[in-house]
Amino acid sequence: MTVKSGLEVFLEDRLYMVKGDRVGVVAHPASVTSRFEHIVDLFFRHPRIELTAIMGPQHGARGETQDNMVEWQDYRDPLTGLPVYSLYSQTRRPTEEMLSDVDVLVIDLQDVGARYYTFIHTMALVMEAVAQMHKRVIVLDRPNPINGIDIEGNLLDPRYRSFVGWHPLVIRHAMTVAELALYFDSELPERCFLEVVGMQGWKREMFFRDTGLPWIFPSPNMPTEETALVYPGMCLLEGTNVSEGRGTTRPFELSGAPWVNPHELVELLQGEDLPGAVFRPVHFTPTFHKWSDQMVAGVQIHVQDRSAYRPFRTGLAVLMAYRKLGGAEFKWADPPYEYVTDRLPIDIICGTDRIRHQIEQQVPLQDIESGWEEGRKLFETRRNKCLLY
Repeated sequence: MTVKSGLEVFLEDRLYMVKGDRVGVVAHPASVTSRFEHIVDLFFRHPRIELTAIMGPQHGARGETQDNMVEWQDYRDPLTGLPVYSLYSQTRRPTEEMLSDVDVLVIDLQDVGARYYTFIHTMALVMEAVAQMHKRVIVLDRPNPINGIDIEGNLLDPRYRSFVGWHPLVIRHAMTVAELALYFDSELPERCFLEVVGMQGWKREMFFRDTGLPWIFPSPNMPTEETALVYPGMCLLEGTNVSEGRGTTRPFELSGAPWVNPHELVELLQGEDLPGAVFRPVHFTPTFHKWSDQMVAGVQIHVQDRSAYRPFRTGLAVLMAYRKLGGAEFKWADPPYEYVTDRLPIDIICGTDRIRHQIEQQVPLQDIESGWEEGRKLFETRRNKCLLY
């Protein structure tokens, strides 16, 4: 059975929601139907929709930038002639000028199920701006590609709020985009005029391959649904001098550094309780980003059992293993990171400095995990009020 995305449900029977309105969209390359039709093109051609503005998150509305943390600027869309506004530049939220010709803003973004994927925080900032300007927002739902059940990681410490952690989420939140919108709205001091359009046929236990929908990479370094599965853990390496596989055809599945013995690394990881995954020693040469044009050694993660696999636990174990083997060669990355200049990137990613301190003190993995339990329970209580399925 093929799941119907919120976009398809909206086009089939919810057009009344924008009748007589000037419509803006927040979209990216994965904002498509099951027939690969992009929301901007569909809205522009539709006789019952008056599309007036296009906005895009990190990497752009149509995928304008390749690398992470590369800003892009406003331009005029050559296909529609409409203004395209960047929400990843000098501003990360819509301005009054951007919304001057908009009555309702429609958000259609494919998330990957991890707190530090920036698109959901773009949505949060859009909601804040819309609330302040007393306009409407409609969020079209899409699947959480790594299922809507399994929760992992620590709850964000508010002192570490950033563009990779705007509201109090755990790292693997097991929520859909529309559910997150409801959650964010409940956190706002001024609630926005929010409406959501749910999916049809989606079940919480589904991984993306179960939906029947086409995988369109939502950002350049998220090429496959397998990438999304490992990302909630392997993104931690962005806070280090270890390559997270950018500049290869398997970002986040591959990782490595010049000073690593890959067989020792695999042996260390096999000694941890990391179900659902096999680790293969590898050598590779990134074409850009960390260690570009240099051969590095490390591992590739092969997920054999998606239901058993715990991406954040696994990614944390990988990071700890690289640090143990690297000694003085292993380093935490320096700021800035996603517009934060006064804190280490690893602390911004984790949403706390506690995990870094525990790693430096060689606290066992299971003891680090046990410290998340109270925050996880608090999050689940809040989260359960916003679930749609």
